[in-house]
Order: sequence, then structure tokens, then C-alpha cells
Amino acid sequence: MGGLSRRPTMKETDFAIHINSFLTRYLPGQRNLSTNTITSYRDAFKLFLLFCETDKKMKADKIRISDLTPELLTEYLAWLERVRHCGVGTRNQRLAAFKSFFHYVASMQPEHLVNCQRVLDLPMKKVARRAMNYFSPEGLHLLLSQPDTRTPKGRRDHALLVLLYDTAARVQEIVDLRVRDVRVDQPATVTLYGKGRKTRVVPVTAKTASIMEGYFQEKEWIGRSGALDFPVFTNSRKCKLSRAGVAHILSKHVKRMSIGGSHYVPESVSPHCLRHTKAIHLLRSGVPLIYIRDILGHVSVTTTEIYAKVDAEEKRKALENAYEVPAQDIIPNWEKDRGLMSWLSEICG
Repeated sequence: MGGLSRRPTMKETDFAIHINSFLTRYLPGQRNLSTNTITSYRDAFKLFLLFCETDKKMKADKIRISDLTPELLTEYLAWLERVRHCGVGTRNQRLAAFKSFFHYVASMQPEHLVNCQRVLDLPMKKVARRAMNYFSPEGLHLLLSQPDTRTPKGRRDHALLVLLYDTAARVQEIVDLRVRDVRVDQPATVTLYGKGRKTRVVPVTAKTASIMEGYFQEKEWIGRSGALDFPVFTNSRKCKLSRAGVAHILSKHVKRMSIGGSHYVPESVSPHCLRHTKAIHLLRSGVPLIYIRDILGHVSVTTTEIYAKVDAEEKRKALENAYEVPAQDIIPNWEKDRGLMSWLSEICG
């Protein structure tokens, strides 16, 4: 059959077979992890193969499970910090990916159980806890007054920032919102799809619902056939906003508010800062931690307790201020092809 050439197949070492199944079936199917998390795991293995090829002169397609010793992985983690200049947090994320993989390998190939256990015993590095950044009520007021609501883009930005705050959503949760996920009728709620694709329904205030209803009416989405699956927030090309896009919008308005109120701007601002802000405001308003846990989508209240450890003086000042923060009259209260490295580059892409 001249003219037809077969593409080289990925070498079927046990490592290649298991990494294929781990990334394409186990993580999305059994673990139900998001695409972002799977991509992060994929990147940990891509970097490991790069380390093996450049530093250890090991061909990626020849690596076997038995080669992945704790000693080799320890060298890899040190390489990440020394050569790739990764921080401790990133280093720990890469190690977490390998630990998850070795949990999987132990269940599939028990003969590797001893080595798997040795890898699982590798310690995470302690990370210095960063100061929590959040807006004061006055700072939040100032931030939400920055978008020019006389323009369509300004009204989108205002709705975006209000919803980020009122739902305490992670940025990816906001990016993934569809029109059907936002209920503007009372009781107004937003359905969020969080880590591990877990769903939670978060109540929002009547004022937030009013903002979103006006935004939907302007878009002519209410009652429109097919609109329920439209992304809530889009860019100028009518495409779903990316996480970077949301961060850019927030940064733009923070820069504007800094001109006349820099003392209201936290040391570091990101979309997650608004999540912290809502949690702190809820806590200072007397909302029990268990309810805050449910709103934030934490698995354990222990994670939520970080918000209870804010400075006592900051608590006192917050309690002296009225919680409700008006803004623009409507602010809420609240396996087969190419080499292994090439294949990893394309998966999740």
C-alpha cells in the first residue's frame, strides 16, 4: 500500500500507558477534576520529562515506572526551584501531581506498592503564609464606583465586579457562568461549579439580582431562545472572558481608584481578593463559619477558619463601621501518536 506511511506510535512502557490512562480517563472520569487541574498535572509531567532529558539524559519514551524513584523525584523538585525558579507553592503543586499519580499506580500495579509508598512519603515544603489581602468597606465602595455605567462595557465591568464580590466566587467559577446559572427572580441565586466540578448554589442580594437583570435585559437574553447557554461575561469579540481577562478588568479599575484613594488599595489585588473581601465581611457581620464555608465551597470548615484569624484591631475597626456599602446606588450587601513529550504537549490543549 504505497504512499501511506504509519505515524510512529508512542512507546508502550508502563509509564506511558499509565500516564495516558491517568490523564485522559482517571482524572476526568473517576476524580471528576476540572480541565485546569488536569492541565496543571499534565504540566508537572512535561517538566519532569524535560528534566529527565536535559539533566539525566534519559529518553522520555524509555522511562518506566521503576525509574521514578523518590531520589529522582527529589532531584526533579530541586531542579524546579534551582533551574526553573519555581516557588515553593509551585514545587508543592508538582509534587502533589506525582503523589496523585502514584496513588493511581499503586491501585493498578500493586507490585510497585513499596516504591509508591516511598514517593507518597515525600514531604511538602512549608510555605510562609501570605498576608490576606481584602478591601475595606470604603475600599470596596470606591472600587465598585469606578466602572463608567453610562457605557455597555462599564455596565459589564460593574456587573462582573459586583457578582465576584457578592458570590465570593473563584475567578474560574465566574468565567464558566452561563445565563441559566443566574436566577434573578426571588430568591435570587447563582449556581457555581467549583473545584472537582462540585456544584453549589449561592444566594445573592436583591440589588445584585437587579443589576444582573438589567444586564441581561440590555443583552436581550431574557426569554430569548438559546440564550440560557450563553456565557454571562464576554469580551469585545463576544467570546467568553478568560481568567486573565477578568484579572485585567479588575486591575484596570484598581489603577483608576488608586489615583485618589491609594490607601484603600490592598497590597496585592487579584480576583481572589474579592473572595477574601466577602468572607471577611460575612465574618465581621456575625455569620457563622459553617455558613461561610458553604458559600465559599470549602470542603472543611478548617480551611474557612483562616478568615477568623484576622488581626484583632482590624476586627474592631470593621465592627465600628456599618457593613452595608452603597455603590452607584445598587451595590450588594453582600495513546497513540508521536513521542510521549509531544503527546503531553497536546493533551488538554
